[in-house]
Amino acid sequence: MPDDDRGRMRMVVDNIVLHIHPTKVPKRTLRFTYTWGLGGLSAFLLVLLISTGVLLEMHYTPSAPQAYLDMLQLESQVPFGSFIRAIHHWAANLLIVTVTLHMLRVFLTGAYKPPRGTNWVVGILLFLLVVGANFTGYLLPWDQLAYWAITVGTGIISYVPFIGDTLSRLLLGGSEVSGRTLLNFYTLHISVIPISIVLLASYHFWRIRKDGGLTIPKAPGEVLGRGLERVTTIPNLVRCEVVYALIWSALLVGWAMWVPAPLEGIANPNVSPNPAKAPWYFAGLQELLLHFHPVIAAIFIPTVALIALAALPWLDPFPENVGTYFRTRRGRYLSLMAVGLALLLTPAWVAADAFLLDWVGWLPDWPTWISNGILPLAFLVAGAVLLHSFLRLTLKTTHEERVLFWFIFFFTAFVVLTIIGIFFRGPNMDLYWPWAMPTGTHG
Repeated sequence: MPDDDRGRMRMVVDNIVLHIHPTKVPKRTLRFTYTWGLGGLSAFLLVLLISTGVLLEMHYTPSAPQAYLDMLQLESQVPFGSFIRAIHHWAANLLIVTVTLHMLRVFLTGAYKPPRGTNWVVGILLFLLVVGANFTGYLLPWDQLAYWAITVGTGIISYVPFIGDTLSRLLLGGSEVSGRTLLNFYTLHISVIPISIVLLASYHFWRIRKDGGLTIPKAPGEVLGRGLERVTTIPNLVRCEVVYALIWSALLVGWAMWVPAPLEGIANPNVSPNPAKAPWYFAGLQELLLHFHPVIAAIFIPTVALIALAALPWLDPFPENVGTYFRTRRGRYLSLMAVGLALLLTPAWVAADAFLLDWVGWLPDWPTWISNGILPLAFLVAGAVLLHSFLRLTLKTTHEERVLFWFIFFFTAFVVLTIIGIFFRGPNMDLYWPWAMPTGTHG
């Protein structure tokens, strides 16, 4: 390639990089242990998913049962078809994990606080869109695993008061998962959701620059001066991003070669697996449905959680500790305390509700939304109030430290519920030890 062409190409690449990043960045922000590269990895996975998705789309027909036949052909006859499908499948699952961990990192370093509150809300919307992309793509192979996972997942929507049935029918294209559902999900998966993600992600990157770039890491109690060392984005930051992308590319390629994307028998509405589980990222929500009335588990708790997450920048606006992991030195111990309590209390509550508590049996004349919804939730809220009072009055924690504690506690609790739903639920959704699970029922 002539030198002039190389120069033009390099100029184009440099302009693209500098459109996303500032010309210079504080050297401290290049620390891998501060950001863990999670935002960049999420962007890389998004590009990878779009690229592999276009290739898969060339060999796919969104109609039943042809969709399943296309999957068989893709797995056995299309050159590298099984490999590309595996890359797409595992990258999609990994994207949910990286986006979740990225948001966790942003929270732990206080990077959601003003003036970054708007971008935090954008990040929540991006997370919901990523989950939606995975959920709609889950059905496309049209196998038993996908059919019944989507049947369970969409069943949650029907619990939305007043409009649940209408929303469910609109999404399904009828009263149950069918060929119309497949077409609806395909349309959402290849157009509406990806376009929304790309537009929001572009705005997300722009807001990072507008809000002053990445927050700067600092030790507890440290006050940053004005003389922070800054380095050029090219090559310092770009070199780190390229190396990181290459490492993850190698890991994904190796994993996709070793573990193909799952494909069970063709979808059969007349044969229901036992247990029928939602996709893994909804396992925590499905677990809640086993312990609370559906309106409480599927609507009230998730809605309150999302509102609380979106309101965090205004509930905890204090900027003093932005850039410091766990806010203060005591915050580290409070975080460990939150994790420990969640790991102890969540399984204990699940076991107690499964083997000891029988709210409906004790109160047979009460409406189930009270006996198995409001009442158990009230007991849990009362316990949370007592623990909150202990943190505030006995341990003399600050408002910022209490926000940190509760976020980590509820995050850990939901992770535990997800693990229980995936690995500890067997036939009839009863509790089993994973090693004692009946054959063929592992989640």
